Amino acid sequence: MTNFFISLIVGLCRGDNYVKERMERQLPPGENQEVLGGRLLLRRHHNGGAMFGLGKRQGRLVTALSLLLTGIATLVFVLSLSVYGSNLLRVGLSLLLGGAFSNTYDRLKQQYVMDYFSFNIKWKPFRRLVFNLSDFCIILGAMLSALGLRHQRWKLGKIAKKRKRRHEVAGGSGRSA
Repeated sequence: MTNFFISLIVGLCRGDNYVKERMERQLPPGENQEVLGGRLLLRRHHNGGAMFGLGKRQGRLVTALSLLLTGIATLVFVLSLSVYGSNLLRVGLSLLLGGAFSNTYDRLKQQYVMDYFSFNIKWKPFRRLVFNLSDFCIILGAMLSALGLRHQRWKLGKIAKKRKRRHEVAGGSGRSA
């Protein structure tokens, strides 16, 4: 099962990097291409900051923070691979890490993240936001990880109660009257 989660991470990272490279080559700067009946706009955008362009003037800090958070998520993922780990947590962390590795790789390689699509909706502030596949993997992965951590806590609590009951039964039968 571990191979599935690692394959998911690698597949998402490589897939998003492939799409980014292709968009970099095929999309002229400043132009929009409508796809899916005009619902999506393909556009090339170099984001030097974090999500929504936050910290774009502090690229080194954003890169360092990205490396730190990706490292922490990787550690949590490795710990989740234990016998008592929750598959929901593992899937969430796999999605999160696939996106985080892809975006962090961009930051290290070229000092920006390549974003390539936005939603063609009437509300202009949202239409101006440009995303990549990794962004959605990170968001969905974070939500699933949070649910998975909750499930993990419930699962470990259940195991602890069973052990406590076994200990009480074993301790109670060894007493003399």
